[in-house]
Amino acid sequence: MDEFPEFMKHPTNRIEKSNQATPGVEGYVFEGADGSQMAFWTCRETAASAAHTHDYDEYMMVVQGCYTVIVGGQRIPVSAGQEYLIPRGVAHAGEVLSGTRTIHAFGGHRADRVRD
Repeated sequence: MDEFPEFMKHPTNRIEKSNQATPGVEGYVFEGADGSQMAFWTCRETAASAAHTHDYDEYMMVVQGCYTVIVGGQRIPVSAGQEYLIPRGVAHAGEVLSGTRTIHAFGGHRADRVRD
């Protein structure tokens, strides 16, 4: 598969562009009853995200392609089938190759949906 299934990309779950940390990313978000979120991202272009922190844990798994996590100056390539945990409060950035698809779970509220 090169795309997430259509039911995972319903327009009402699309992430607002201003909430995307990486240029050229298309994302969709789902919430847990406890305020946690899961996001499904497809990177349409090779790009980078600036360093940032969260006050909750972030778990990611690469479905297709490669996402390089940058923590403390160390570059950690995460390829298809691999996962990575970023603990709350840890500054991190990233670089992503065009065509990469990732699934992220956040221990808190990360992204807002597009508003009509």
